[in-house]
Parts: sequence; C-alpha cells; structure tokens
Amino acid sequence: MSREFFIPKKIISGNGALDAVGTVIKKYGKKALIVTGKNVRGLECFSALCKMLEDNGLLYTVFDGITGEPDDTMIAAGAKKYKDEDCDFIIAIGGGSPIDSMKAIAVNVSGEKEICDYYGEVIDIKLPKMIAIPTTAGTGSEATQFTVITDTKRNIKMLLKGAVLVPDVAVVDGSFGISTPKSVTASTGLDALTHAIEAYTSRRAQPLTDSVCISAVKRLFKYLPVAYADGNDLTARNETAIAALEAGIAINNSSVTVVHGMSRPIGALYHVPHGLSNAMLLYKCMSFALDGATTRFAALGRAINAADCKADDKTAAAAFLDAIGDICKKLEVPSLAEYGIDKEDFFGNIEKMANDALASGSPANTAKEVTKADIINIYKSLFS
Repeated sequence: MSREFFIPKKIISGNGALDAVGTVIKKYGKKALIVTGKNVRGLECFSALCKMLEDNGLLYTVFDGITGEPDDTMIAAGAKKYKDEDCDFIIAIGGGSPIDSMKAIAVNVSGEKEICDYYGEVIDIKLPKMIAIPTTAGTGSEATQFTVITDTKRNIKMLLKGAVLVPDVAVVDGSFGISTPKSVTASTGLDALTHAIEAYTSRRAQPLTDSVCISAVKRLFKYLPVAYADGNDLTARNETAIAALEAGIAINNSSVTVVHGMSRPIGALYHVPHGLSNAMLLYKCMSFALDGATTRFAALGRAINAADCKADDKTAAAAFLDAIGDICKKLEVPSLAEYGIDKEDFFGNIEKMANDALASGSPANTAKEVTKADIINIYKSLFS
C-alpha cells in the first residue's frame, strides 16, 4: 500500500537558526502578522525575530491575543487584524497554541467559511505562507498538517486537518526554550513523547515514521528529565527540541491514537493544558493498548535500554510501560484529583467525553479495537 509523507518545505535548526530565515521569507510577502502570546513578547527570541524582519526590510504587526489554548474567538480576532493591517504572510512564535492559531488564522483569512465550519473536512484551500518558530519542545505543530481549536459554542476541541496546514518553514532552536518553566517543560515534553509512542504503535505506522519515532523516544527519555531538572542545559534543550520536531513529523504521517482522542475532551471541559492531559492519560492508555502492539512496545523498551536485547517481547513491552510510569513520576505529573478536578463532576461528563473522543477518530488508529465502554473504563480508572 502506498503512503504519502509530509514535512515542512524547509526546516532550519540549531543555535542561530533564526538568522538564516530572513533571506528565505523575503520571498513570502511584504508584511507579516506575528501570532504569539503576551509572555513571549518579553523574550529575547521575540526581539530577535523583530530585528531580523527589520534588517530584511519586512514590515510586521503583532497579534498577541493567544491566551491559553486557542479557540474560535481568538482566531476571528487574529484574522481581523491580518486583514485590517493588510498582511500577506504569517509568522507564529511561541508554544503550540500560537502555531496552531497561525494555521487557523490562515484558513480564516483565505476561505469563505468560519473556522468551525471546517470541522470534519480536509482543508484544501490556498493559504498565505506560514513560518513556525516554536519556543517549547512539545507539540510538533511546526511540522504537522493539524491544528486544534476549541469551538466555544459546542464546547469541543476540533482537530482540523489538511496538507496545506503544514508550515512552509519550521525554525527549531532549542535555546528559545531556556526560560520555559519546569511545569511547561514537563507537559510539552511528555506531549512529544506521547506523539512518538502513539505514532509508532498506530495502525497507520510506516517505515519512514518508525525511524523518527524511535529517535524521538530515545532523545526524550535521555534528555527530557535533564531539561526538567536544569532548564539552562542547552544540550538538553536542543535535543528535546529536535525530538519534538521528529515526533511532530511522525504524527503528521502516522497520526495519534487513544491518548489524544481522550485527552482533547478533558482539555475542552476542564482547561487542562493539552500536554498535561496527555501525560495524565499516557500510562493508563498505553496499558490498554499494550497487547495490540506488543512487538512494537517491546522494540521501544529495548531502544531505551529498559529491557535487555535478549528479553522476550512481553517482558520488554512491560519494561517500556514501567519506564513511562517512571518518567511521569520524575516530571511530577499530577493526577486529575491533584490537579483539582472534582470526581463527581468528571464522572458526570464521562458519557460526553467518551462520545467526543470516539468522534475525533483518533482512537480508531489504536492497534486494537477501542469501544466506548473501553474509553469510559479508562476515564474512570484515572481516579482509582
């Protein structure tokens, strides 16, 4: 069976990557909309971006209205600014939220419908050029054909997709993450780890994604705890940034599975950051998925040296599952109860969350059948 493989048209990585962007994007337009959040505006990398644009004779205006995970109202506001300011290309700088927002704004300014009307479709319209500059190592949105936007009327997180959503340029420099708080380092890094594990064990896995999945898993198990313990460790920051890119490329082509399907409803209803809700689910969901892809989980266990190369698949797979639990403990992932979510309220919403999880399509990529009853049981187990 033939498969397509999507990556950004250009990836510029390593320390000083931003310096190499100017000559590339001069061809993209005359005025950029910079999509970001207010906190990022105070970072050195934001000032460096503005200087780079000025040095190359490019105009820009800033939309910093991305507060938390993006919703349709933020997208509408960003699209209005793009049009009012006569912009002709878009740059996102920040975590996954600004990058996801950039994609949705590009769709909004180019199409004839509101962003929520694209839910359930494959987006295929001509978009302005997009440059993604991640400052956190996690979502991999700089490499994907997806964006996740909350529909505030239906109270759901929409997974919107289309090859046109892959950014034209991804700029990956681990030094941009030096000031990232420990909690964000943990949640974004575990988001990347979830991507790599799910893509490797997905029904849609393919040889080209397998290699980047294994590489990302190895980097993250080795360097994510280091970056968490010492945020100024530039080697760890660079390695986790590359891992996040690799994992983003992986899900772009093999997709995600049950964790992401179940994570989005938790984020929509309880406003848990996406990476953190993934981390809360990761051990339980992978425990469920284990017997559907034992050989693949075993390969990951051996890759990170959690199991000896002579160990049988069942033993190596179990060792990898234990390693998932260990890294979540090291990075101090809270339970739903510790996060402050009321059990009674959560249980009252399980039916809706299970329906929304299945409707997303992600659980169907799991290497075993996932029923609504399975999802309900996993949700309930988060409080056990």
